[in-house]
Amino acid sequence: MKKTILSLVLTTFIGASTMANPIEKETKTVKAEESKVTWKAYKVAGSHTGTVKLQSGALEFDGDKLVGGEFVVDMTSINTTDLEGDYKNKLDGHLSSADFFSTENNPTSKLVFTKVKSSGKNSYEVTGDLTIKGITKPVTFDVSVYGSKATATLKVDRTKYDIKYSSGLIGTAKDKLIYDEFDLVVDLQM
Repeated sequence: MKKTILSLVLTTFIGASTMANPIEKETKTVKAEESKVTWKAYKVAGSHTGTVKLQSGALEFDGDKLVGGEFVVDMTSINTTDLEGDYKNKLDGHLSSADFFSTENNPTSKLVFTKVKSSGKNSYEVTGDLTIKGITKPVTFDVSVYGSKATATLKVDRTKYDIKYSSGLIGTAKDKLIYDEFDLVVDLQM
């Protein structure tokens, strides 16, 4: 009987203290027009850089600690910034084609945070589900948050999303003209 009463008292105490200190989560909407997503892809003879527009996004905080996030990118906005004229137009068209991102059938890509771990002051190691071309795979990357700004860097293996054009997975190593991994640098404004 004493054990039952003790259990009830502890349960009530723990329950009351939890209600007295509720977790206050805050969702901060990202200003898509003021934020920037930059990509860099590598090939044997060099690299190309460009941008893609953020369609929507939000970061979730518990107090001042990052605990979640979700983002949608407009893949139809893919833009090469290191070329001009016909070369730029051809590369933008090719990146939008079925050889790469198939933007007509897959106009958006999405990233949803699944795990956030603090790695230092204002720094986090994030694992999330990245969806490109309707294929979802986990990615791990670093995020830094400073006031109303956040930055993230990701390395993405395109072959995991059925983007195998000129990949080392097809043919021999000498045919690998475009590297399988590309980089994303994200600067967010909240």
